[in-house]
Amino acid sequence: MSEAEAAGEALPGFDVRRVLALLPHRYPMLLVDRVVDYVPNRTIHAIKAVSMNEPFFQGHFPGRPIMPGVLIVEALAQAAGVLAIESMGLADSGKLVYFMAIDGAKFRKPVEPGCLLHLHADIVQAKRTICRFEGRALFDDGSLAAECSFTAMIADAPA
Repeated sequence: MSEAEAAGEALPGFDVRRVLALLPHRYPMLLVDRVVDYVPNRTIHAIKAVSMNEPFFQGHFPGRPIMPGVLIVEALAQAAGVLAIESMGLADSGKLVYFMAIDGAKFRKPVEPGCLLHLHADIVQAKRTICRFEGRALFDDGSLAAECSFTAMIADAPA
């Protein structure tokens, strides 16, 4: 453990190549573009660059493209998954992070093409392979796009 980790200080983030090593998701389901910073076992700040080229915008909605709320929650869960796998040193282990529950999801403003979505996830409770998270998706100006609590389990991939 580094001095920064021991002190609970934020560590520098990383690009999508490291994200790809931590998550099994790939295009079009990879919703974390980079990590700004994180504190192991505590919190993460990641980014999703929302582009007009996202496949879901073709049908959600023609003439008024809005990122589906379920995908905002998925982006928050992926950021939390990066935090959990990185904190536990499980990169390239084949372990997966599975949703178990989503609670209190609230959507405050529509997410449209061209915005940077700041994904913040905090570990609220961690017990062995089960983690509870609080997540917030923010716009560049700090206003809230969505928030939720969720629980996830870290387990082996199915055979």
